[in-house]
Amino acid sequence: MQQHEVAIIGAGPAGLATALQLKRYAIHPLLFECNRMGGLLWNANLVENYPGFSGGIPGSQLVERFIEQVKDANIEVVGERVKQLGYQHELFQVETDQQRYLAGMVVIASGTKPKSPPDIHIQAEISDRVFYEVFPILQLKQCRIVIIGAGDAAFDYALSLAPENEVVILNRGEKAKCLPLLWERVSAFPGIIYYPNTWLTGLYLSELDKITLDCIQPHGNLIIQADYLLYATGREAQLDFLSPIEQSEVERLENDGRLYFAGDVKNGIYRQTAIAVGDGIMTAMKIHNHLRGTNP
Repeated sequence: MQQHEVAIIGAGPAGLATALQLKRYAIHPLLFECNRMGGLLWNANLVENYPGFSGGIPGSQLVERFIEQVKDANIEVVGERVKQLGYQHELFQVETDQQRYLAGMVVIASGTKPKSPPDIHIQAEISDRVFYEVFPILQLKQCRIVIIGAGDAAFDYALSLAPENEVVILNRGEKAKCLPLLWERVSAFPGIIYYPNTWLTGLYLSELDKITLDCIQPHGNLIIQADYLLYATGREAQLDFLSPIEQSEVERLENDGRLYFAGDVKNGIYRQTAIAVGDGIMTAMKIHNHLRGTNP
């Protein structure tokens, strides 16, 4: 079994930036990504705080530039799902659905996964119409789509879908939690309906083959018919594969310079492309210093 110097789990902005910077040091990482490279950036309607793009750039276009750069750098990408990460005999074992890989160092840039909807049972007959990212349904037209959430993601998703669809945003609270500029854009868009103080209490498939949403508002009940439902109610670190390694061992491996976390997987609510890219570059620099035996 071939041993690799560095394995990177996840090819979102943090993982891609780590890989690119390592290649500059003549370190050849093995990059794991079972889905499309780019991570959640594919969902961004417009990235306006990434330097170098006056007026902003759609997330999908920025991802395509990242991917082109990775291909030009001849970075090896393994399109397999990492289901378990272990550590034994001074080596990491990266186990996928197909085989096992060995690595001396690992960067976890696996990003986040959606939080499960609280207190709502999603029946099997409507599960294929319920989504947690907007990218898979961006091509929809003339549909009614309900978005659950009131943060940046919910409002950004609405702006992506509204030109070709009717969009309804449901907010449990009184006030939206999104950026003011997103609120202004959504408020000015005639195809977006916004309901504050609206709690979803049930979902079922109607006789008309629509998703029926039973909701409660301060002054009574609200029933909404929709073609699709999109949750944007928060995310949490994607670390399911890390369970074989005890937390104390994780901390030791971090302190020893063998294990690193980069990007959204460690940054909580601070999920921004620029932050993730900076994390990735800094991680690669730390790895380089560690391999040279020098301290920063």
